[in-house]
Formats: sequence, C-alpha cells, structure tokens
Amino acid sequence: MTITDLVAPEAVIPALKVISKKQALQELAARAAELTGQNERTVFEVLLQREKLGTTAVGYGVAIPHGKLPKLERLFGLFARLERPIDFEAMDGQPIDLIFLLLAPEGAGADHLKALARIARLLRDPDVAKKLRASRDAQAIYSVLALPPATAA
Repeated sequence: MTITDLVAPEAVIPALKVISKKQALQELAARAAELTGQNERTVFEVLLQREKLGTTAVGYGVAIPHGKLPKLERLFGLFARLERPIDFEAMDGQPIDLIFLLLAPEGAGADHLKALARIARLLRDPDVAKKLRASRDAQAIYSVLALPPATAA
C-alpha cells in the first residue's frame, strides 16, 4: 500500500485557511464527506471523539487525525497544508501546518494501523516535510506524497 492508494489528487488541499484545531477538523470532515459520500457530521464526530482520547499531532508540525466509519468501503486519506500553523496540542508544543486525515472502515484493523504508521513515517521525514511546506499547489503536493519511500543506500 502506497500513500497514493490512500489519497487521490482531488483530496489535497494546498492552503487551508483555519484558525483553530476544531475549525480544521470541521473543514477536513466537510471535504472528506464530499469525496466519500459519508455524512459530514458523522465524520466530524468520529474525529472529535478520537481527539478527546489524546491529540493526533505527532510532532514536527504534523497531525494525523483519524477514525473509523461503519459505512466506509475502503481506507481514505486527505492531505492539507495549512496557510498558517495552528495549535493542535502537540506533545512537542509545536504548532502544526501539515495534516493528513485518515478514515478507515470499521473492520479495517491492521490495515488502518499500517496506513497510520506509513503516513507518520513519511510526514516525519524532514526532507518530505520541507518539500510539502514549499509546495504551493495541489499537484505539486500530490507529487511529493507520491514519491517512493527513501531507500537505504
């Protein structure tokens, strides 16, 4: 499974304008609902419930909000680069500006965890994060996400 198996080019938001964590989750839920046919309120509630367990900010300016939906047929990803960093209650105290939303079918199990691990590895790579932050349009961001994982030389 590659990142491009999770994210389609239309699921990239190059400059999301939000001022809070809640607003970011609302905007992402709206876009995810539009692209998956899921109920926007349901998506938002699932994300909010997950955040109540603990922040999904993983450090280095990155957050990976995620959740499971009963009617979803396959793993779904949505990537957003924020126009301005926001507080996401990250453990390292850093504001976040890169968000990768992951939604999974209720029975996804290990696939959901594998996808989360892959996303975290990719976005915590300093070179990848730098390229994502420098990219200004959806196609450029998608191209960075589509890069093969760095291989050990």
